[in-house]
Parts: sequence; structure tokens; C-alpha cells
Amino acid sequence: MKQIAIIGPTASGKSDLAIAIAQQMNAYILSIDSLSLYKEIDIVSAKPSREELAQIKHYGINELFVNEYFSVDIFIDLYKKVRLTCKEDNKNLVIVGGTSFYLKSLIEGLSSLPNISPEHSLHVTEQLQDLDACYKFLTKIDAEYMQKIAPNDKYRMEKALLIYEASRISPSEWFRQNLPKPVITDVKIYNIDVSREVLRERIANRTHKMYEKGLIDEICFLEQKYTRAPHAMGAIGIVEVLDYLDGKADKDAMLSLISTHTAQLAKRQQTFNRTQFSDITSAKLEDLQDIILDRF
Repeated sequence: MKQIAIIGPTASGKSDLAIAIAQQMNAYILSIDSLSLYKEIDIVSAKPSREELAQIKHYGINELFVNEYFSVDIFIDLYKKVRLTCKEDNKNLVIVGGTSFYLKSLIEGLSSLPNISPEHSLHVTEQLQDLDACYKFLTKIDAEYMQKIAPNDKYRMEKALLIYEASRISPSEWFRQNLPKPVITDVKIYNIDVSREVLRERIANRTHKMYEKGLIDEICFLEQKYTRAPHAMGAIGIVEVLDYLDGKADKDAMLSLISTHTAQLAKRQQTFNRTQFSDITSAKLEDLQDIILDRF
């Protein structure tokens, strides 16, 4: 089984390229996109259409409901299952998406977590109702770990609390005792190189298409079904629409903010991809397909 990864900033054309490559190299696709993971977040995540999903078997898309817990550990378990499926079906694998941290986690590995019971999860959920108290408690038991965590970072505090609840040792000590092991060692990484001017134009066009497809209706549905509490409801494209619904911005300001914030995300993604991977091939979108297939 051969594996490649296609990364690049949002709106750079990764999904279309991945489908074209997967068709040529007899592969399944594993998405590494933090929003496409969720069912019912369709327009704002810009996930592939039903027709595109039907062309090639995709994993990492529509895996969870919006209010379900997700962590990188869960993604790594998903990758292991997909890899096994590929071997059983005699398929190669194309990993594609904008959340390159997931790919980095596969390459570097993560420390295993303790066995977390439903009781542990329930107790931590109750504790998280008071973030300030959680922050103070975690700082008291592990000041070293909490130096890197903001007082409003519910996601990381939840992980730290779960580790402590299940192991009764501090997160820092847990990670020292459970060093990470690489999960993937044989993946070739290809990065879409695109200018920021072109990217800004593509992002603006995509934002308007999202609006025309029913972006506001989708966010209204998500808020009504799940409230604003789940972690995913704080994503770019959702927050700005919620502000619009609250009367904090008009339609034009909402669309402008979505485009601006998405462009800022794209810049961070480009920096991450450039600095976090040592062995990577970067090329323009129109050239990458030939480069990948020539090396395959």
C-alpha cells in the first residue's frame, strides 16, 4: 500500500486534486479537515458534494455529530482503521485536507491516553461548567502544563482533566511516562503552492457561493439542534453568521468578515505547512497532479 498526503491552505483546490489522483492510483481518501468530520456541517465546511463523495470512498467526513467529543487520538484511531481497510481492499491511500496538525500528529505520534470511563467523562463535563475554577485547579496540580493553555481554552483543559481523572497523575507526568510513537513513516507529502492574492480571490468567491447555497439556514439549523456550546460551533464561518443573527453585523459585513478570517487562517496554514514538515514537495496546483503521478 502506498500513501501520499496533499496539503495546502483552505480554498486552494485540494479536494478536486485528491479525487483526480485517487482515481488514477486506485486509492481511498482520508480527509484531514476539522469541520468536515461533522455530519450536517456541509456548506460552511465546503466539504465535497454527494456526487464527489460517491466517486471515491472517503473517510474522515461525516464521522461525528456536532455535539460528539473529538480529539486527535480519535483521528489517529480512524487512520489506523482506514489503513487496515486499504490493505484488505488492495487500495492505496490519499490523505488530504487543511488541518495539517492531524498529519503532523500521525508522523510524530501522540502519547497514549489513560482508559477514560463514562464516569470520568461525566465528572469532567460537570467541572467544565466553571472554566475559571478548572483553570485554577489545573494550574495548582500542573503549573508546567498550564503555562501553554489560555484560561478560555476549554478543549485543552478538558483533555488535561480527563487525563488527571483517569490516571490521578498530572498531565505533564503522564506524558513523560508515555512518550509518543510515530504512527505513519512512509508518506510522501505534497503541498499546493498558491499566492495570497489568488487565494484571497478564491476565498471571497467561495464565501459568496456558500451564502448562495444556504449558509445562514445551515447555521440556524445547527444552532437550533445543538446550541452554541459545542466546540465546532466556534469555527470560522459559523461565528460570523451567529453575530449576523444577533444583529451585530449586516450581511455584507458578515461576508467580509468570513473572507477576512478565512484568509488569515489560510496564512497560518501556509506558515505551518512550510515550517512543520521536513520532507515536502511544493508546487502549483496545475503542476502537482503530473508530479505526483510521475512519482507514483
